[in-house]
Amino acid sequence: MKKTALLSVYHKDGIIEFAQSLFDLDFELLASGGTATHLKNAGLTVKDVASLVGGGAILGHRVVTLSREVHAGLLARPIDADLQELEQLGLPFIDLVCVDLYPLKEEILRPGSTSESVIEKTDIGGPTMLRSAAKGRRIVVCDPADRFRVIDWLRDGSPQKEEFINQLAAKAEYVIAEYCLWSARYHSQNRYDGFLGERVLTCKYGENGYQTPAALYQTPEIDPLNPDYLALDKFKLVGGTDPSYNNLCDLDRLLQTMTHIAATFTRNRGDAPFIALGAKHGNLCGAGVSYLNSKGALVMMLTGDPIALFGGLVMLNFPIDSEIAAALLYGAAQEKKLLDGIIAPGFSDEAIEILSRKKGKCRLLANPHLGHLDETSLDNSDIYRYVRGGFLKQPNYTFILDLNSSDLRVYGEVSTYSDDLLLAKAICDTSNSNTITLVKNGKLIGNGVGQQSRVRAGQFSLNIAREYDHDTDEAVAASDSFFPFIDGPQVLIEGGIAAIVTSSGSVRDQEVIDLCQKHDVALLMIPDAIGRGFYNH
Repeated sequence: MKKTALLSVYHKDGIIEFAQSLFDLDFELLASGGTATHLKNAGLTVKDVASLVGGGAILGHRVVTLSREVHAGLLARPIDADLQELEQLGLPFIDLVCVDLYPLKEEILRPGSTSESVIEKTDIGGPTMLRSAAKGRRIVVCDPADRFRVIDWLRDGSPQKEEFINQLAAKAEYVIAEYCLWSARYHSQNRYDGFLGERVLTCKYGENGYQTPAALYQTPEIDPLNPDYLALDKFKLVGGTDPSYNNLCDLDRLLQTMTHIAATFTRNRGDAPFIALGAKHGNLCGAGVSYLNSKGALVMMLTGDPIALFGGLVMLNFPIDSEIAAALLYGAAQEKKLLDGIIAPGFSDEAIEILSRKKGKCRLLANPHLGHLDETSLDNSDIYRYVRGGFLKQPNYTFILDLNSSDLRVYGEVSTYSDDLLLAKAICDTSNSNTITLVKNGKLIGNGVGQQSRVRAGQFSLNIAREYDHDTDEAVAASDSFFPFIDGPQVLIEGGIAAIVTSSGSVRDQEVIDLCQKHDVALLMIPDAIGRGFYNH
């Protein structure tokens, strides 16, 4: 007995080959107007779906598939009563639906779009057919990537049919939900919002063992033509077990810092240096940058706060060969470091063997795009955060320090320290506030994060530096917001700090300026409304 497929696609790429494959599998083809014409012109035998409906298409082809005849074929149950009624009505039982939707999201994002143009690109018949087909448990193809997966499944005799069809139906509902969410956002001017995702990785548990289940969900691409190649699902596991929930949190935080450093140096120096970062619980405990060689950056990172790095994650913007792997694992002290994860553009086979831990406890994640970071690498997507009863939403963290900005107020000579100030600001602004960050000669020597007072953050960063015998004389400091009192900069000056980058906005700004000038400490100030670096409250 022949089966029937209904095809109605906006984008015609590949639809001829798909339709031909269905025809070869003994499907009769139904198609809506433009799709029917496209298939007929390719020599395929196809029936226009408008011929099923009473009176054909109406309102300039605005209403075609929104008819009881089409949806009867989609919703009829495979029972004698329903099949007999379809036969009496002269209607086919539709076994497969292939639909893609009008490009609503693209129209909403298009510069110059209007309410009228968005409404014209709002698909009604497509989502309705997909939902009817999903409810009727038909074969539902809403994603071009699934077309030949379906063909292969049909050729294999439709194994595990119920599970396969259910997955396709669920995907159709998901695609429609996202489509409707974009429409609701647009027409409500963001009064209504939300986010959706597809599970791409299941974690053993969340932050703690009792927080289960936990998983990574991939959100739909905002612009499918320009995908985010730094999205977490784009990192390929090349060694070790699947990353944990905490590993993924650290990976995301490392990406924020890595991209901010790369963007900052690209803006001010033309390109990014070699960058090596080490983090524990999301905050950097080691960082090194060098325009000369990658190993130099790596050594600076490893010697920043080595105790804190124990069990942490490392991210590099250069590939790892056997030499880098050995330096990463053993460092200068020849004591093997225990790391939970290493992320880089790539790994040699020898490096993977060197870095592997028993039971796969060191995860090795590769993403070649880490080797080509610049200003465009910053994450510009909105940030959502769950709060009890709802969620918070805000734009992403995208401020980077520009030494040529007209908003920047400079007191004293900073050129000697400019690269260190750039690095310190990028690290500070992607660490848990309140933060004071210390850098010297391209190396992070103290990161005083998450303190309730700014003076304590300064003391904390100096204590970390002293614990590892880092020389703080002629180092620089970054503060993620203004100093409410002069005690903060006073602590830093007494610690030998030669230059400070901070924001302005305190009633005591002038006292801070006067203090720095008195001690010949260079000071950069950016208005708090522009360059405050509060992060991850």
